[in-house]
Amino acid sequence: QVQLVESGGGLVQPGGSLTLSCVASGRIVSINGMGWYRQAPGKQRELVASITSGGSTNYEDSVKGRFTIFRDYAKKMVYLQMNSLKSEDTAVYYCNAELSSWLGLPARDYWGQGTQVTVSS
Repeated sequence: QVQLVESGGGLVQPGGSLTLSCVASGRIVSINGMGWYRQAPGKQRELVASITSGGSTNYEDSVKGRFTIFRDYAKKMVYLQMNSLKSEDTAVYYCNAELSSWLGLPARDYWGQGTQVTVSS
C-alpha cells in the first residue's frame, strides 16, 4: 500500500519561513511528478508547486520567488521551502505524487493527508 506522509506544518508569523516535507512509502515502482497543493477554507484546492521526474518545476503565480520545491529522488521525498509567508498562504497543504505501484500498471495520483500551515501574528 502506497502512502504519502507530510510534515513540517505549523504556525508562523507573517514574513517567516517553513519547510514542508513529504515521503512516499510502500510498494513503488516509479515516481513521475510530485507536487504540493493547498486548500484554504471555503476555497478549492489549488496547485502550489510541482516538479517532474526530470527536475522541471512549476509554481502558482502568487508563490513565485517565495516558495521552492525540490526532491530527494533516492529517499522518495519532496519538499516545499516557503519564505516570506503571508496570511493568504494559510491553508491545508497536500502532497501529491503520480506514481506506479506495479510493473505494467499506469501511474496514478496519490495524496497525503494534509498538513496545516497558519500564517498569523
